[in-house]
Amino acid sequence: MLNKLFKLEENHTNVKTEVLAGITTFMTMAYILAVNPTMLSAAGMDATAVLIATCLAAFVGTLAMALLANYPFALAPGMGLNAYFAYTVCGNMGYDWRVALMAVFIEGIIFVVLSLTNVREAIFNAIPSTLKKGVSAGIGLFIAFIGLQGAHIVVANSSTLVSYVNFTENWHTEGICALLALIGLLITVVLYIKGIKGSILIGIIATWVLGMICQAAGIYQVDAENGFYSLYPALGMTDFTAIGKTFGQCFAADFDGVGIFNFIVVLFSFLFVDIFDTIGTLIGVSSKAGMLDEEEKLPRIKPALLADAIATTAGAVFGTSTTTTFVESSAGVGAGARTGLSSVVTGFLFLLAIFFAPIFTAIPGFATAPALIFVGFLMISAILQIDFSDLTEAVPAYLCLLAMPMVYSISEGIAIGVISYVLINLICGKRKKITPLMYVLAVLFVCKYIFLYRKR
Repeated sequence: MLNKLFKLEENHTNVKTEVLAGITTFMTMAYILAVNPTMLSAAGMDATAVLIATCLAAFVGTLAMALLANYPFALAPGMGLNAYFAYTVCGNMGYDWRVALMAVFIEGIIFVVLSLTNVREAIFNAIPSTLKKGVSAGIGLFIAFIGLQGAHIVVANSSTLVSYVNFTENWHTEGICALLALIGLLITVVLYIKGIKGSILIGIIATWVLGMICQAAGIYQVDAENGFYSLYPALGMTDFTAIGKTFGQCFAADFDGVGIFNFIVVLFSFLFVDIFDTIGTLIGVSSKAGMLDEEEKLPRIKPALLADAIATTAGAVFGTSTTTTFVESSAGVGAGARTGLSSVVTGFLFLLAIFFAPIFTAIPGFATAPALIFVGFLMISAILQIDFSDLTEAVPAYLCLLAMPMVYSISEGIAIGVISYVLINLICGKRKKITPLMYVLAVLFVCKYIFLYRKR
């Protein structure tokens, strides 16, 4: 039955290989179960509810990928998109998290429509490749910056805005947390280099365990008033009723005071990053697995994109940020995964993880920080694909990736990248490179800034 359903023989694989590969994929991306609740709780969302939503979204998306496209790709709430959700939309812009969820929901619906047509290819092709790489690299820097803050390695400074932590000043709280995060980062990097499966997750757990040892030894001291809580996990049953705090809340969004231009920018930013991140991941992972055809195209990309869109839409209803295909799926591919059977295994492991919610939600920020910093490194590697010999291409990408961490906003980075690309190429006489869509986007972003300026 499994052989017929997933075409195991046709893809030169077997049940044992697919199961083991599915477990491998889960191990490499399970860190999202610790990171996502931490990040979205900063937006005012309940951590347990977010973790349950994360598991459900990953289960639905990964299962859809298996059944619709028969690919060994796993899905979960995406890094970068959750940061944009929590720190830009709900942070800088000040929107309620329900409004952000509605933006994700609408983005998912749009993505479903685009996945059923050929429009997505047109949109994808309209955006310069160099700018896409700049967005990916910029998100990497942004995530890393968030991780450095969460680890208390980078702290606020009245003179220089930010500075390095003073380890001795608050040694028993801030200082030891920063040191443990640095040790955790070292552990993660070394394990990754050595090819250890689940290196990011192991790094999180190892850092957390070291923290508990430090608390037991009196080196780390609890200071709840300043946000330094006990590191010991609260063992108990998962409060499944918590999902009610986020489930369907996107439909309860209050749009009073929400500017139309701002909401369009938020919506577009989610859609922009989701489309390019998904297609880029699909092509990258499938290339490693030898799944591309003679024209370097991925067969059955339409149902694969549809699965991603369904996951995003369902995830918004459950109560989490945009769900997308994870590049960590390449770990499963490396372990021999060639069909959707491995995705089924990964999906059910995410579903099983719901029962361990109290453990995952207890993981402190300094323990998840190494994951953020290292994932940021993996994402910034896209900068290697930028052609720096052509300044009309490289400068807009540079401004885009520079702006994201500096102004603490992914959408602002995208806006600056699009506007600068159009202006630089227009002035330099290279208007043929500019697609009609880029002109439209540039005008929309300029209108946004004019609107905000007048509002202030």
